[in-house]
Amino acid sequence: MNRYGLILAGGRGTRFWPMSRKTRAKQVLNIAGDSSMIQATVARLAPLLPPQRIWILTNDHLRDEIIRQLPEVPQNQIIAEPEQRNTAPAIGLAAHILHSIDKDAVMGVFPSDHIIAKPKRYMRTVKAAFAAADKGKVAVLGIAPRWPETGYGYVEFPKNSEPGSLEPADVTSFREKPDLKTAKKYVKKGNFYWNAGMFFWRADVVLDNLRRHLPKTATLLAGLPTFGDESFAAQLAAIFPLCENISIDFAVLERADNVVGLACGEIGWNDVGSWDAVYDLLPRDAEENVSRSELASTGSSGNYVDAGKKLVALLGVRDFIIVDTPDALLIADRRRAQEVGDIVKMLEKRQRHDLL
Repeated sequence: MNRYGLILAGGRGTRFWPMSRKTRAKQVLNIAGDSSMIQATVARLAPLLPPQRIWILTNDHLRDEIIRQLPEVPQNQIIAEPEQRNTAPAIGLAAHILHSIDKDAVMGVFPSDHIIAKPKRYMRTVKAAFAAADKGKVAVLGIAPRWPETGYGYVEFPKNSEPGSLEPADVTSFREKPDLKTAKKYVKKGNFYWNAGMFFWRADVVLDNLRRHLPKTATLLAGLPTFGDESFAAQLAAIFPLCENISIDFAVLERADNVVGLACGEIGWNDVGSWDAVYDLLPRDAEENVSRSELASTGSSGNYVDAGKKLVALLGVRDFIIVDTPDALLIADRRRAQEVGDIVKMLEKRQRHDLL
């Protein structure tokens, strides 16, 4: 009963423009399934963490939509950060709240926008990570790399570590996003795992580590009243923007001395980082096209199409992303899917807030 789930849902998902907007970001969209990504996250955790022990940190743009999508989660546990300050202050805030209501609270931190196709296998690893956190450890999950990815951080495990083992192993090091040559070395060595952004620890352990490694933010958060106090929201709005803008990886995990890791087996993990990743997830037609709309295609292959109820006709085009919304149309080379966020930056410079 002292285990809680913190779901981080404050991102904008700019690489999923034009579907993903400030008020309808990636985590509340149905990207590749029958429900939104945050609904799937809560459902996946339900065997271990009922809605009453789920807490969600998001922003003012998304809070109302998340409340609408997750009526089973108490509304006061869906909190809008006054300002986006990265994962260290966010996790610190959740630790402060949970520790104020349960001195023995143990928290798991979960992204809101990942796909895990084999949830039963995944939950076995989550239970093992919680068990390690019960004992005062900081537990992280690693994903066995399927290719030399340069867009993820890596966690170095001891040599001969086996994916799927439920025995936590001492983490040797954290490595930042590598270049391609280094990433290939990591994959070849076999004991480097993708950092999945899922962490487990007691709330008091989080707070102790913040006091040691991020004292300014720790002091600011410690000054908050108990959650539920009538002045909590006003004081949070005043102090949270003053916290350092830094990730939990940089602030704490790379400096902590009691970190253990669990290497996940094959759980069907995908962080769904771009439209190209969605293309890889969904079934294809005989020409290797993926379409969520009616499609008439000739001489065209490798395309991803989502245009709502419109019929889309393709003639002689290959490897395109085509995403149509009422006010914007994206046509992109699938190989450049990671650059879609650059279009959002361009629109910000043009002050096209109506398209953000």
